[in-house]
Amino acid sequence: MQNNFDISGQVAVVTGAGGVLGGSISRSLMEAGAKVVAIDIREENLNKRVEELKTIHEHVVGLIGNVLNLESLKSVAEKIKEKWGRIDILVNCAGGNIPGATLTEEQTIFDMKIEDWEQVTDLNLNGSVYPCLAFGAVMAEQGKGCMVNISSMATYSSITRVPGYSVAKNGINIFTQWMATEMALKFGEGIRVNAIAPGFFIGDQNRKVLINDDGSYTERSVKVLAKTPMKRFGNITELNGAVQFLCSPAASFITGVILPIDGGFSAFSGV
Repeated sequence: MQNNFDISGQVAVVTGAGGVLGGSISRSLMEAGAKVVAIDIREENLNKRVEELKTIHEHVVGLIGNVLNLESLKSVAEKIKEKWGRIDILVNCAGGNIPGATLTEEQTIFDMKIEDWEQVTDLNLNGSVYPCLAFGAVMAEQGKGCMVNISSMATYSSITRVPGYSVAKNGINIFTQWMATEMALKFGEGIRVNAIAPGFFIGDQNRKVLINDDGSYTERSVKVLAKTPMKRFGNITELNGAVQFLCSPAASFITGVILPIDGGFSAFSGV
């Protein structure tokens, strides 16, 4: 009996693979039998990740690539085609907020440095747009492929203190829908583009705003959990199943979707 969730043997490109999210999704894809191309701009992080992934199986390569340099990504795409002949999956994990673009409780938007705004919006928007262009062109040639972008709960309603990140992730939403439409209309139903919208997960980037030095929850965490029906933060591994689903034949009629993975945060009014 055919397994509609099977992605074994598919060639999956993961940007930002040296990071926590990219590493988790890379491991999950490999455990599902996919061949993984791990991409990161940080060579040391990338080398460590590839060595870790090789303990799962041997079909993994690490390639240095700058998600903000389209020519760099096109070069990476050619190397992948030379090695494995095709690109079936793209997961854009490169991104995240930066300290200077996260306002303190005392700051207003007028206190934010414009350089930080430009950096965080560029990384979180163009850092996914450019890979979609570089690797999506290969999928267009094949007539088949699946792209998954990373959105955020910061796009559903205004979340204080993260203006640049919120605006960039909103851009990801409309770009995902636009790209999904473009691919289906001009290159056929075999190419799908979707996004996942993670809820609140405690990681290195947001730990200080969610966890006090003594390990207790900050006031911001209390507010988040009050609007989360499941009353807990997510685990990063809880994103993996959704990514595999969106990349599998089981999702063959799903494109242009932004899928919340948030413990009910986006559904709950708070009352």
